[in-house]
Amino acid sequence: MMASHIVKPDTRNCKRPRELEPQMPDSPQLSSLGKSDSSFLESSGLFYKESLEKDLNGDMSKEINLMLSTYAKILSTMESTHQKKATFGKRERLPCIAPLLTTVEETPQMVSARVRGHFPKWLSGYLLRIGPGKFEFGKDKYNHWFDGMALLHQFRIEKGTVTYRSKFLQSDTYKANSVHDRIVISEFGTLALPDPCKNVFERFMSKFELPAITDNTNVNYVRYKGDYYVSTETNFMNKVDIKTLEKTEKVDWSKFIAVNGATAHPHYDPDGTAYNMGNSYGLHGSCYNIIRVPPENVDLGETIHGAQVICSIASAERMKPSYYHSFGMTRNYIIFIEQPLKMNLWKIVTSRIRGKAFSSGISWEPQYNTRFHVVDKHTGQLLPGMYYSKPFVTFHQINAFEDQGCVVIDLCCQDDGRSLEVYQLQNLRKAGEGLDQILFIYLTERAREHKQGEQQREKEKQALCSIGSLLWGSIPGPWDHDLSQRQMLNQLNHPGTP
Repeated sequence: MMASHIVKPDTRNCKRPRELEPQMPDSPQLSSLGKSDSSFLESSGLFYKESLEKDLNGDMSKEINLMLSTYAKILSTMESTHQKKATFGKRERLPCIAPLLTTVEETPQMVSARVRGHFPKWLSGYLLRIGPGKFEFGKDKYNHWFDGMALLHQFRIEKGTVTYRSKFLQSDTYKANSVHDRIVISEFGTLALPDPCKNVFERFMSKFELPAITDNTNVNYVRYKGDYYVSTETNFMNKVDIKTLEKTEKVDWSKFIAVNGATAHPHYDPDGTAYNMGNSYGLHGSCYNIIRVPPENVDLGETIHGAQVICSIASAERMKPSYYHSFGMTRNYIIFIEQPLKMNLWKIVTSRIRGKAFSSGISWEPQYNTRFHVVDKHTGQLLPGMYYSKPFVTFHQINAFEDQGCVVIDLCCQDDGRSLEVYQLQNLRKAGEGLDQILFIYLTERAREHKQGEQQREKEKQALCSIGSLLWGSIPGPWDHDLSQRQMLNQLNHPGTP
C-alpha cells in the first residue's frame, strides 16, 4: 500500500505564518495515485552525483556543469528516503519508471492490503485516488502520460484494517474505444485516426468533422454539493459512487454556465461553497472565468445547478489564451496566473485537419511576462492594477494566504514551459542512459536559454523593483532548487482592511 510522505516545513527562513488553503473538513485527500498531473522532476527519484560527475566533460559550458552538479547534489540527498536503489549495470542512475506507465488490470473485488504500522481504530472512511491505467486499445497506443484511461482506486479504512479495489471508469470514451478495439476519441497528446474500414474519400472527409470531446476524466476527484465527481480539463465530469466506484452520471459544465471546460482543482470555503475556473471562447476572443458553485442541493437529483460565473477576465491575446492547470485562493481573493504557455486556438481547432494532437497547439512563448490577476471573490470585482513577473510556468499552487495587507502565493514553478514534452510516454519509459539523456537535454536547453535571456531578465527585474509589486523568495523545503518560488502581491485591500 502506498502512503504519502508528510514533510514538516522548514520555517527557519520564513517569518510569515502559513495559512492552509480553505478546505472542506470532511473532504477526502484529492491528489491522484500515479496521477497524470504530477511533476516529473519532483518525482523522478535518485540522481546520483557520482554518476553525473563522470559524464561531465570539459566541452560543456560552465552553466550546464553548475546546473547538473546542483541537481545531482539536491537529488542525491533523497537517497535516504528510498529503501532501494535503482541500479543499471555497475552505475546508479535515475530509476526506470516504465512499470508505472503500463496498462494494468483492474481489481473490482476487495482485497486486503498489507499495513505497515497501524491505523487508529476510530479512523474510518475511504481514501480515493485516480490516474491513468490503460495506454492502448488493440494496436493503437497513446503517446502522452495524460492520455491513459482513468482507473479509480479505493482504499477503505475500517477498524485498523485496509482493503483495496480499483475499477476503470466506464466513460463514453472508454466504452467506445473498447467496442472498436482502437482509439476512437482523441486525447491531449494522441490523435484518433480515421476508421480504417472507411474508403479513402471517407477517411479524408472525416478530417473535417468536429472532433468528439473526451470524457476520460483521469485527473482528480472533486466534490460539489456533497457529491463526488472525477474531473479533467474538458467540459465533462463524471459523477461516481465512492462506495462502488461506479459512474452514475455524466455532467457537462456548458449546460449550466457559458464555459468550454473547467480545471480539476477547485477550492472550497468552509461551508462547502466551491470555486473553480474555466475558459470560454467566442467571436470576441477568449476569457478566463471564475466559477462559484453553491454548497448544497436545493432539489433531489441536482448536480452543479446554481453554478455561476462571478468574474470574466479577458485574455491578453484573443486567439492565444494562457494554459493553466490550477489557481490560488485565500479567504477573500482568487489569484489567477496568466503565464506565457499559450494555447493557439486556431491550431487546436485545425489539429485534426493537420493530423496533429491537441497538444501541438500549446507553445512556450517566453517573450511575454507572467501576469497575476487578483479578484475579490465576494464581489467578483477584478482588482485594479496589474502584477507582473519574469516568464515562468506553474501547474500547481502550493498555498495562498493573506498577511499584513499582502497576498502571498507559494508556487511550484520553472522558467522553461516546455516540460509538457517530457511527459511523452516514449521519454518516460526510457531507462539507464536514455532516461539520463532526456533530463540532460532538458537541463541543457534551460541553461542555454537562461544565458541568452540574462540581460533581458535583469531589465525586467529592475522594472519590477521600481513598481514594488512583486517580491521573490525561495520556499524552504525539499524542492528548494529554483523550481519553486514564493510570490507576494503587496498592499491588497480586502474587506475589513483600511
